[in-house]
Amino acid sequence: MKSMPRCLEYGLLLSALLAFGGCASQGAGAPGVAGLDTQGLVRLVASPDRNPQDRTLDARRHPVELLNFIGVRPGMTVLDISAGGGYTTDLLARAVGTAGHVYGQSAPPAAAKSATASEKPASATTFSAGPGPQRRSSAEALAERALKPRTANIVPVVRPFDDLVPEELADAKLDLATLMFNYHDLGHLGVDRAKLNEAVFKALKPGGLYVIADHAGRPGTGISESGTLHRIEESFLRQEVEAAGFKLAAEGQFLRNPADPRDGSPVDAKDEFVLKFVKP
Repeated sequence: MKSMPRCLEYGLLLSALLAFGGCASQGAGAPGVAGLDTQGLVRLVASPDRNPQDRTLDARRHPVELLNFIGVRPGMTVLDISAGGGYTTDLLARAVGTAGHVYGQSAPPAAAKSATASEKPASATTFSAGPGPQRRSSAEALAERALKPRTANIVPVVRPFDDLVPEELADAKLDLATLMFNYHDLGHLGVDRAKLNEAVFKALKPGGLYVIADHAGRPGTGISESGTLHRIEESFLRQEVEAAGFKLAAEGQFLRNPADPRDGSPVDAKDEFVLKFVKP
């Protein structure tokens, strides 16, 4: 029997959670993260002020499972690396609440203009502002999100990937860093990934988390297909991150698709991994 499409599967799951009060696998009302149980995360995702474009992406991104897996808590200070249009930044800002802050990093346009648009509109460097030729930068998209009361804690940051951490966060000030579906792009952009990972490690508090999601590549391909198939080998990414001092804490299975042959550009049925690392 053919497996159910991921978007339909997630839609049915979210509907069930809304109908039955968030009775997920942890049980009704069970805490997914401190201060945010599964039902609370469902309500967060269902917030009526979220962008329609974000709601469209929900079926692929599984935001309830993602936030639950990350373990984001109210009051956290977060750096969302390569934030793009701010899909993940927006969710994190809602989750950390008014006591927290989410810094959404994007590279200067001149440095990132060759980046691919494999995750439009969530992680492209420029974004359509509406009909016609107008374009807006990632920082502008994040600033627009920060106009809403529930996401006013978003701080746009324009810094190169080789020096991505703002000075005020550089020495053990961060609780969490995220990099959603763009680590592979660092390959064809020529970014010093070791320097980036070391900077994130330094900026995180002991026990701080570094969560990376990306499109799974075939064994042996490393990061060589970053600019063509927009994929990266999971073990290759893990080795690079652990070289900076991180320890793997958990592997998310909610975006996996074993049927994906991984020999084409990512589509709705792509196999994706989510890894959570911790700074000891």
